[in-house]
Amino acid sequence: MVSALITVAAIAWLSQLALGGWQIRQFNRAFDALCQRGRVGVGRSGGRFKPRVVLAVAFDKQDCVCDTLLMRGITVFARPAKIDHLIGVKREELEPDVIFPHDPACQNALSLALKMKH
Repeated sequence: MVSALITVAAIAWLSQLALGGWQIRQFNRAFDALCQRGRVGVGRSGGRFKPRVVLAVAFDKQDCVCDTLLMRGITVFARPAKIDHLIGVKREELEPDVIFPHDPACQNALSLALKMKH
């Protein structure tokens, strides 16, 4: 009985590692493609027991959004997605509380993404 529990725990742990690696690979591919589009701002929010949100926004030379990346979730099954309604919007017109009125985690991630380091 104990060896069966240990086996199940080991299989679950290895599955978590494999699926986590797959998720990171998918995110890195999407992020690399985003970085090819222009200057990128990245914001992240969430806590240990809240769904995490990673939001990246690419800006072109006219400071308009040319591409986006949003990844949110608790599990390894979260996948990168695009936010199509932000494409073409000027940076000054991006208001996190208007874009995500009922999602404080996305509001926080977007506001952090808009404060680019460079």
